[in-house]
Amino acid sequence: MALSAEQRDQVERRIRAAIDRLLTGQIPPGGACDVKTLAREAGISRASLYRTWGYLKDEFEKRRAAAWAVGQQPDPREARIARLRELNQRLTSNSPAPTPSSTSSKSVTDSSCPSWPPRATSSSGSAAS
Repeated sequence: MALSAEQRDQVERRIRAAIDRLLTGQIPPGGACDVKTLAREAGISRASLYRTWGYLKDEFEKRRAAAWAVGQQPDPREARIARLRELNQRLTSNSPAPTPSSTSSKSVTDSSCPSWPPRATSSSGSAAS
């Protein structure tokens, strides 16, 4: 079914409004700053976003990439992941690998770590029934 010019304008305005909201960090619960959430927020299917409104999807992805390039992270979860990756990178590049002398010398059979389930042994050394 073809949309009238007025309907097309309404859908385009909804998509552009959703783009602006996502890029300013107004991420809905359970969503992210991605195409899937963009389609859901605009009230259209993802397939429609790709087929009919592809130029707006591309605009969204370009604006999102530009925001990331200058250090802005609209999605707080993505920002947290980026910070943790950076921290992990720093920690792994600055710390030497553990050496055998720096690790604990306790054996697995130590009394502080009993086997499970505990086994009772008879005087002959076999497991009790």
